[in-house]
Amino acid sequence: MQRDEAGALDVERVREDFPILAQQIHGRPLAYLDNAASSQRPRAVIDAIAHYYSHDHANVHRGVHTLSQRATEAYEHARRQVREFVNAEHDTEIVFTRGTTEAINLVAQSWARPRLKPGDEILISWMEHHSNIVPWQFVCEQTGATLRVTPVTDVGELDLDAFERLLGPRTRIVALGHVSNALGTINPVAALTAKAHAAGALVLLDGAQAAPHLAIDVRTIGCDFYALSSHKMYGPTGIGVLYGRRALLEAMPPWQGGGEMIRAVSFSGTTYAPPPARFEAGTPHIAGALGLGAAITYVQGVGLDRIARTEHDLLVHATERVSAIPGLRIVGTAREKAAVLAFVLEGIHPHDVGTVLDHHGVAVRTGHHCAMPLMERYGLPATTRASFAFYNTRAEVDQLVGALHAAREVLG
Repeated sequence: MQRDEAGALDVERVREDFPILAQQIHGRPLAYLDNAASSQRPRAVIDAIAHYYSHDHANVHRGVHTLSQRATEAYEHARRQVREFVNAEHDTEIVFTRGTTEAINLVAQSWARPRLKPGDEILISWMEHHSNIVPWQFVCEQTGATLRVTPVTDVGELDLDAFERLLGPRTRIVALGHVSNALGTINPVAALTAKAHAAGALVLLDGAQAAPHLAIDVRTIGCDFYALSSHKMYGPTGIGVLYGRRALLEAMPPWQGGGEMIRAVSFSGTTYAPPPARFEAGTPHIAGALGLGAAITYVQGVGLDRIARTEHDLLVHATERVSAIPGLRIVGTAREKAAVLAFVLEGIHPHDVGTVLDHHGVAVRTGHHCAMPLMERYGLPATTRASFAFYNTRAEVDQLVGALHAAREVLG
């Protein structure tokens, strides 16, 4: 539907599906280049949510009336869509959460906290988002386990030799980002997972930045847990996913108590429901799950291969154009990158750069990107980050470049 006769992506037709992109900011066409923070929603997702609230809203799993039955079927259909999207084996391996952050916290508190003890180790990396650092710090404080951190090279790649040295018989879980939100680096997660398993450790992958750009196959990767967020991949906010191998989820206690996660309750004790209900206490974000399902249908209709090629072309074009700007330095030049371009302009704070860019209609993210240890690694307080989606254009990249030249003239 968004392809020309040669099979290439028709970006202008795609943009018609995203109503928010048609507006102007400060009298300039909006160039939305903040997709790593949150992508925009196609009309199909907006319509799916509106249809649910207009026609099918009721609580799920708890009613025999027609609306509840329809809502339940739609909610569980969305679970099946996610299972197919990540190629999990069973629907019961898909747990709906509020997002990647909650998914990682769930594993930290339900799998790691009851099992880890002093002397055990958790291995992460310097390029992790705070959501894949702080939950493990909690666990270390609670259990006496030790947090080990894999260094990152100057170009923004994981130091693979150091990773292997840090792996050992005390490593219980390895938690890594599939794609770095601050650098765009794509980590070799299948190879890293194999090494971790050989050392006897489980693997959790933060897939928040990978899901919008790459085909995800948890069985090929071999990971034990995989977390992602809907709002990064063209779906609504407040909904995400934890994939966990069925045997692991079945052995994990609930993290939160309440309705839906129980089989039977009495004052003398409670019997818990099997996964995934065990981890979905309370009324879920039903509309969010349906919106995520609609987003999956949409991106599959566009084609993940076409999305990847379009975004790679934008990244190459943007890298070439900004590299020619005097005083600009790209931060993160890994050989394998998703469509993220972080940089600094000599002598100008990124927040000031972002303000000037906004006045030229260009939306980017400035700051530490919830990756303060990584900023420390490079000796930077912050960077400016342009992140691309398949609805972005070369013209928008050129608009970014023009705005950066303006920023140098105004602020330099």
